[in-house]
Amino acid sequence: MKIAVGTDMKTHLAEAIVGELKKRGYEVDVYGALAATPALWTKVAIEVAEKVAVGEYRQAVLCCWTGTGISLAANKVKGIRAALCGDAQTAAGARKWNDANILCMSLRATSDEVAREMLDAWFANGPSTDEEDVACLRYLEEWEAEHL
Repeated sequence: MKIAVGTDMKTHLAEAIVGELKKRGYEVDVYGALAATPALWTKVAIEVAEKVAVGEYRQAVLCCWTGTGISLAANKVKGIRAALCGDAQTAAGARKWNDANILCMSLRATSDEVAREMLDAWFANGPSTDEEDVACLRYLEEWEAEHL
């Protein structure tokens, strides 16, 4: 599977995420500061989110200093469910209950170990088949189709 990784800052964590994904056998394409500078978080987020939305990538990982800005910007793109996660349980829940398609992390607050744990949880989980969870996602998709 191809994964996009984008960040506005080239940091040890961003490079570690790319290395970890490659180690797991994913084909990784990099965006933002990993590819060129300057890299505005808004542009990185929207560029990657648009590629996920059209199916060029099924999943992506985005990072900025807090993770908040990049997740907010990515979520402006129709069809994107970007989740800012700070631990493995949140990453697992984002995939399971929200069918999130972009994992967002804070470059400031995430250690290498926590990033690996989040990647483990993210890729080990898929969307829930629970009737209520499916209904929630269906409602969100229908609302999005009517309003965006």
